[in-house]
Amino acid sequence: MQANIGDRLIVEGTHLGDTRRIGVITEVGHADHTPPYRVRWLDTGHEALFFPGPDARVRPPADDEPPS
Repeated sequence: MQANIGDRLIVEGTHLGDTRRIGVITEVGHADHTPPYRVRWLDTGHEALFFPGPDARVRPPADDEPPS
């Protein structure tokens, strides 16, 4: 997995009833853009270091999304 600052990190729920979480990558710690990433979660505003698992994916922000 590789990501850039500003990309969205989407983590799908793994259990019935879990919600999808979406965060904005605010820091990429490695020169090759691999994890871990510092992520600001859109639902809470909390920022944390995150090591994505197999239930996570990265996508660039859409042109129509407001800046975060």
